[in-house]
Amino acid sequence: MAIRIGDIAPDFTQESTEGTISFHQWLGNSWGILFSHPRDFTPVCTTELGEVSKLKPEFEKRNVKAIGLSVDPLSDHVKWVGDIAETQGCALNFPLLADADKKVSNLYDMIHPNASDTFTVRSVFVIDPNKKVRLIITYPASTGRNFVEILRTIDSLQLTDNYKVATPVNWKDGQDVIIVPSLKDEEEIKRLFPKGYKAVKPYLRITPQPNK
Repeated sequence: MAIRIGDIAPDFTQESTEGTISFHQWLGNSWGILFSHPRDFTPVCTTELGEVSKLKPEFEKRNVKAIGLSVDPLSDHVKWVGDIAETQGCALNFPLLADADKKVSNLYDMIHPNASDTFTVRSVFVIDPNKKVRLIITYPASTGRNFVEILRTIDSLQLTDNYKVATPVNWKDGQDVIIVPSLKDEEEIKRLFPKGYKAVKPYLRITPQPNK
């Protein structure tokens, strides 16, 4: 079965470049991003793993752990790590799952047979501390991911979990947000949004980001 937003992320135990990973235990009370790579020693994947390593401080600020996956064996991963450090200017600093048996790939439906019946597509799963899947993005093998966009979506998820707001198109952290339409009581709105709001339409009420 396909995994959907709101589902509990399937647990698994698998070898990685940082030892054996029991996924739920490894996540602990953190958010997580699990993302797959078609195979080792490929150019786009090499650039992606370097970029996530560079962005590790940004993920840590958001209490997010990153974990990658490729269907090649651990021995290949170990060799590939050297290439990543050499070409990207940053050593791999998070686990890369060795999914040679495709256990995790199949569990998370990362192999799309009409694209390739052997290698994974570029799947992204953002998982919250309750182990719920909160975001799913799928890219083809030829297109490198935009991890700045993935950070932006995590900012939105964490903000909207804590405040009765939604984030508009192209929103970035620090910009105005939208009061959720279900919130009707004016006294509660005043209490929750003391900076006020602008009603463009009854259902479209713009307010400054409440935690800034």
